Amino acid sequence: MHSRQDMDARGTAALIAIFLILAVNQVVIKLTNDGLQPVFAAGLRSAGGIVVLWLWMRARGQRPDFAPGVRWAGVLAGLIFAVEFLGLFIALDLTTVTRVSVIFYSMPVWMALTAHFVLPGERLTPLRLLGLGLAFAGVVWAIVDRTGLGGEASLVGDLAALVGAFGWMGVSLVARLTPISRQSPEMQMFWQVLVSAPVLIGASVFFGPWIRYVTAATVGLMAFQIVVVVSGVFLAWFWLLTRYKASQVAAFAFLSPIFGVGMGWLWLGEEVTASFLVKLALVAVGIVLINRR
Repeated sequence: MHSRQDMDARGTAALIAIFLILAVNQVVIKLTNDGLQPVFAAGLRSAGGIVVLWLWMRARGQRPDFAPGVRWAGVLAGLIFAVEFLGLFIALDLTTVTRVSVIFYSMPVWMALTAHFVLPGERLTPLRLLGLGLAFAGVVWAIVDRTGLGGEASLVGDLAALVGAFGWMGVSLVARLTPISRQSPEMQMFWQVLVSAPVLIGASVFFGPWIRYVTAATVGLMAFQIVVVVSGVFLAWFWLLTRYKASQVAAFAFLSPIFGVGMGWLWLGEEVTASFLVKLALVAVGIVLINRR
């Protein structure tokens, strides 16, 4: 089996860039939702990802691998991926980027709790339990506290972000525990967009008209999501997991809510109060403790 190496300067730079782009993408999704219905936009993004990923695989001489023993795992990954982004896109339509960043990027908290029971070697130590408690307190406080935010504070949006976090955790577990783990990063991602596109577009008929107010900016923002995020950043993430130790990659997860809150404040002018910074700190510190070895 290929031995994963320790984190180096190139891996560190790549992870910082990935989490920064993902933070920008939170804003991009929110702005895209101005022109397209959220669930339809999520499905359209996956559909575009199918085309770009297929072209990428063809250029590399790689054929899609739908081996019988992997099909059920690929379909399961795609279904959970659909749930993840249904939750995220709806959340960003209903509430602020800053709130979504804290709640959605709490995924390592739920992953650590679940991994304790299902993944060997991932037991909860006293230090990790402390981190779990801090991050959990920050997320619950963010959901319960509806005051002093100077913007949208939708309970439905917060819960949708939590559903997205659970979906992200589910995709990660499928990638660890099923035969899909033996496939290339490109094929893992291909399964997810191939299955999620028709599921999300089909589900979108229950969420209102597909078109809100499409402009050239809407098209450009969607292209950014398809080419840069789905077909670039997500592939890079899977590649990093195959090259470096998973625990060291996960240690950078605390950057996600910090960058996300920063982008919401910088780009959209969302208010960040002192109490919200405390919630953010609880989640970020908790994620750091969870991923310490």
